[in-house]
Amino acid sequence: PQNAFLGLLFDIVSHKAFDITIVIFICLNMIVMMAENNQKGTKDVLNKINYFFVAVFTAECVIKILALRQYYFGSGWNVFDFSVVVLSIVSLGVSEVFRTFFSPTVLRTFRLARIGRILRIIRKARGIRTLLFALLMSLPALVNIGLLLFLIMFIYAIVGMANFACLPLEGGIDSIFNFQTFCGSILCLFQITTSAGWDSLLAPVLKQSDTCGPKLNSTGTETSNCINRGFGIFYFVSYVIVSFLIVVNMYIAVILENFSVATEESTDPLCEDDFDMFYETWAKFDPLATQFIDYSALSDFADALADPLRIPKPNKFQLISMDIPIVISGDKIHCLDILLTLTKRVLGESGDLDNLELNMEKKFVAADPSKRCCSPISSTLRRKQEEVSALIIQRAFRRHLRQRSLENMSLNPYKRNSAVFERELQDKQSLLASLLNENNGRKMDKLRSASSISLPLFYD
Repeated sequence: PQNAFLGLLFDIVSHKAFDITIVIFICLNMIVMMAENNQKGTKDVLNKINYFFVAVFTAECVIKILALRQYYFGSGWNVFDFSVVVLSIVSLGVSEVFRTFFSPTVLRTFRLARIGRILRIIRKARGIRTLLFALLMSLPALVNIGLLLFLIMFIYAIVGMANFACLPLEGGIDSIFNFQTFCGSILCLFQITTSAGWDSLLAPVLKQSDTCGPKLNSTGTETSNCINRGFGIFYFVSYVIVSFLIVVNMYIAVILENFSVATEESTDPLCEDDFDMFYETWAKFDPLATQFIDYSALSDFADALADPLRIPKPNKFQLISMDIPIVISGDKIHCLDILLTLTKRVLGESGDLDNLELNMEKKFVAADPSKRCCSPISSTLRRKQEEVSALIIQRAFRRHLRQRSLENMSLNPYKRNSAVFERELQDKQSLLASLLNENNGRKMDKLRSASSISLPLFYD
């Protein structure tokens, strides 16, 4: 920002110490939430501490909005932080203003919004984000497995109602867990799926009984030998094998597979977080989102990045050797060119890099079609070569002028009077001495005072 105060706020929120401080406050807030109880004195103190945390997080949100302006809402994490702060303020307002109009249960529900603050720590914990990423990757497969499990439970529930509805209410069979209704059968099968006490449901089937349950006479089932023990054993054992040993383990297999993929991606030389870090740093050097920075700012930008893309100072010769394209009258460098060069430096030459470059180019062109018309006119290596060539030409031309001046001084010395001739002879000798010293790699401070010929200005 151009404003000095807003620029100071921008520097504050961009510093790593600011993020570390917010994470510390989040952890302290977690500890305070764990210490809550119903004792009046302690509860009042904890409420005041909660007000303090709400004020801290609100101040953080306001400072970031002032520093980043409309760009604050361009990040999904910032939107999440803003939503949590708003919910926290609303919960406090509802608790204080409408305490007499709402029941305590409703107020406690609003206070649960504070739990959202704890989730903010996920933003800083890469390991937790890897787990969440694996879970999100597994969701489509988990939904399909869940539908398969429900279909199996539905079939077994219907079969159980047809064969075990007359089981007596004993063991694991009671008024809730039974095969008399579809809901009761589903509950029994869900219990078996978790492998929690399924043998208590099998016990009434194994027990010798010549009578059915006392309340099942209306079903018209014969009261003698109404349970087939062999079929009952096959029913329960087959369901345990299919549901618990096969289907449920499919959940574990899918999650482990996706977790393995997520872990491999997190251990790659470059991951999505590294690219996000690149764009966040780029936004500081290109606040107007032009996708270009000055060539003079390239060294500072490369040093401001985080590993593995960072090139710490002194990095002048490293950046020159990378031969980064320069566009727009030789003054600007495009974001995509820098990112591709740094990526190539980390990954090396590979086929995957070619595909990555193609995909990134498509995204940038879609976001900014002007990239097509910005063909490179130079590069960092070529620019350095041009500068070195210019210095060589300058020195050669300067040497040529000195030699020519020496020749002009020695042409017609007798056309002048003796005093002038003596003075010019001394100047010639001084000039010859300076030329000899320059050829030997030494510099003479007397050169400028000894020579009476004015030379053009050049910059070494």
